Amino acid sequence: MSVLTANATNIQPIGTTIAPVQRSLRARIVMLAKYYRAFKEDLDQRGIIFSFSGYLSEGILYSLGEALRQKMTLEETDIGTVKKVFSVFIEQSQNIIRYSAEKLASDSGGPIELSSGMVTIGSENNRFFIVCGNVVLANDEPRLRERLERLQGMDKDQIKAYYKEQLREAPEEASRGATIGLIEIARRASDPIEFDFERIDPDSFFFCMKVSI
Repeated sequence: MSVLTANATNIQPIGTTIAPVQRSLRARIVMLAKYYRAFKEDLDQRGIIFSFSGYLSEGILYSLGEALRQKMTLEETDIGTVKKVFSVFIEQSQNIIRYSAEKLASDSGGPIELSSGMVTIGSENNRFFIVCGNVVLANDEPRLRERLERLQGMDKDQIKAYYKEQLREAPEEASRGATIGLIEIARRASDPIEFDFERIDPDSFFFCMKVSI
């Protein structure tokens, strides 16, 4: 016995519509699992061991950093390597907090502010890599590019000397502490820092930086 529903234009049995809806829902669930399984497998194949994408704050950064350090410690990673990876992760995340053009702030004008970006850690060729990415304002791109290009052209001794020089000088007004942070990253990196900018629109770029340890 069919139950009937009615509206202004037609009358139809409910039973005739349930099966197609259920089939459609089941199909979406199957595709959901397939999609995210493929997503995870792609991360695994790329050697990704840790990945975060979203809004960052100092509090979230602390929690993520502790989880990363505990994971590497449990895997018995060399303590020196753990310290370097952890330090670079913190510095790259703080660069997102400083420079991201995608921010959420409290409507009440309070101190709460979140900055959007991504941080990924993985391993390749028996080394770790840390990649960060976020949107930056077009006005910040030349200054950030100049700092990174300068560091790329330095050897370890030059980076060490540059670091000491910057510690003696007053920070640049617009640097937001980023100059020292980038030098810290370069000091710990095994190779020159890799970076790239992709223009999104006239007002912004997507910035990406990769560091190998």
